[in-house]
Amino acid sequence: MRAFDLAREWPASSTSICVIDRQGETHSFGDTSRASRIASVSKLLTAWATHVAVEEGSTSLDAPVGQQNCTLAHLLAHAGGYSFDGAVPIVAVKRKRIYSNTGYDLITQHIADLTGIEFSEYLKDAIFAPLGMNKSFLNGSGASAVVSCVDDLVEFALELRNPSLISVATANAATTTQFAELEGVVPGVGRFDPCNWGLGPEIHGSKHPHWMGSRNSASTFGHFGGSGSFIWHDPAANVSCVGLCEVEFDAWALHHWPIFFDAVLDELAR
Repeated sequence: MRAFDLAREWPASSTSICVIDRQGETHSFGDTSRASRIASVSKLLTAWATHVAVEEGSTSLDAPVGQQNCTLAHLLAHAGGYSFDGAVPIVAVKRKRIYSNTGYDLITQHIADLTGIEFSEYLKDAIFAPLGMNKSFLNGSGASAVVSCVDDLVEFALELRNPSLISVATANAATTTQFAELEGVVPGVGRFDPCNWGLGPEIHGSKHPHWMGSRNSASTFGHFGGSGSFIWHDPAANVSCVGLCEVEFDAWALHHWPIFFDAVLDELAR
């Protein structure tokens, strides 16, 4: 792909990327078998495992978790009122979209308590094993501590495109905006009103400037991580992109990533 020439300009010598085009063909750059911590992209995997738990009857999106009136759905959508990292809620439920690692830690503990299975094992059984993500494992918090590689994350991207572990209806709910009126901050990116989020994935919506590209449709969903990781799927273009950079997300990524993503869509979404 011509767009990969742009990735050679990134200040990240260990970059690996895979693009999935509208026909489902993959286009790769770098060593896609190299494993590293994927930081907050972990939340997408944790969320998907949570939807598996809901569908198998272990819990429900309406299950109370955390502070008064807070549910599993609120925590998945960062509407539970918890700070980035902190056990004490800072606002009432559904007041603001506050991106929260704590919320995801509450989710994983909830699932472990109800199933009697450590969440690292539950994630392996629910997501990694059935998708053949053989290099992936959880080494700590379900909010940020999954170790994976681009090859494995491509398998998960294919699941996002055509769900097999959960129903299409559940996947559609997960990847569309929930609690649409909420404003909030995407850490390291900016404040948005509204700050669109699904039940796990961030939704592009009208956010600008943003870590996604200007050519990404409003319906594009995905996540980025502070370790320089990203994954998104654009349903309008039927194009997906996965990348690991192993360089801390910063201004460089906000500059280079959108240019690259726009080039990918210019090349493939015709």
